[in-house]
Amino acid sequence: MDPNSKRREDYRKKQSSLNIQRNHVLAGPTSTRHGNSFARLCGIVAVIFVSLALAWTAHMYFALHSAIDGEGGNTATSARIAKRQPISILILGVDQGLEGRHDRGNSDTIILATANPAKSKSTMTSIPRDTLANILGDPGDKYNIFRINSAYGVGGSSAAVKTVSALVNVPIYYYVEVNMKALRNLVNAVGGVDVNVPFSFSYDWCDFHKGKQHLNGRHAVAYVRMRHDDPRGDYGRQVRQRQVITAVVNKAISVDTLANYRKLVKIFTKYVNTNLTFNDMLALALTYRNCSQHIDSDYIQGHDAWINGSSIQIASTAELQRVSNKLRLNLGLDSEILDNDETRLNKMNEQNNNIKWKDPTPFNNYQIYQSVLSNDSDATTNNQNSAN
Repeated sequence: MDPNSKRREDYRKKQSSLNIQRNHVLAGPTSTRHGNSFARLCGIVAVIFVSLALAWTAHMYFALHSAIDGEGGNTATSARIAKRQPISILILGVDQGLEGRHDRGNSDTIILATANPAKSKSTMTSIPRDTLANILGDPGDKYNIFRINSAYGVGGSSAAVKTVSALVNVPIYYYVEVNMKALRNLVNAVGGVDVNVPFSFSYDWCDFHKGKQHLNGRHAVAYVRMRHDDPRGDYGRQVRQRQVITAVVNKAISVDTLANYRKLVKIFTKYVNTNLTFNDMLALALTYRNCSQHIDSDYIQGHDAWINGSSIQIASTAELQRVSNKLRLNLGLDSEILDNDETRLNKMNEQNNNIKWKDPTPFNNYQIYQSVLSNDSDATTNNQNSAN
């Protein structure tokens, strides 16, 4: 026999006689339990869903970022908002494109909002569109004193900010300009809003019944535009405007409407203009949220007057001072005695024309004294119109 063959045969016999055991410490189980398989499956599914959610959130973030700030726009958070300081925002509802208009239009909705995160308080003060004010535009330009809603038509948001700031002696740091066409689309995008209708009325082929009512976009526009059938006139309309704006804001920041963000981005891009950056808005939503729980709604009460055949609302010095004190208080500013064009005109009319503010009849003898009016370069310097 071949020696090599004999050696191989002896080696196989020797190995077969050894009792070699499998290392069960290192080896896994030979069978998988059903419970363990289900747990692993759930874990995999959870990871997939979390990954999809993160990807969707990132996509939404950058889509909103691009829509609001645009290509190469300012994306930084302003120092005031980053430091959680009190802020003021002028909200302008512009009527461009409605009722066949194609010019710049007027700001028929004017609301000055303040928010103080330290106090967890915000204010929303409506300014009637017909309020008498000296319209302030670019430095050196002089405009006739007229209804405050005409400031937007003269110089856009910049003129509106300057005019409102000088009227109540309050710095205005930000503005949000909304084309009223957006209201219909915004309300529809958030699935409609619920409001408490103060009385029954019909307007623009829409019927409203006293009590709680759900409004779609078309009904919301009609609801905030009706004025002549309201017992309180424009003041009643201001209340309804604040109702709808508050409802839209609350629904827009809710989780249920995040799925509609594409619609909101499209509407925002087309109809909204603001000096707030995306990061500003994100910071407001995250760190100023507590202010939305305590909103103090107010308005400037005017007195009816006829000036050169035009119906005007004139705010008394006492009323302007009251509103100024309230707004400055929520902004953490000391009260200051008002001394502006409007208060000087009031003083001249009280002295020369015996104007009595408690007289309920409309003024027919209120006069405009050009000698007491200032232009934009003479306006109070501490009424800043841009964020620090």
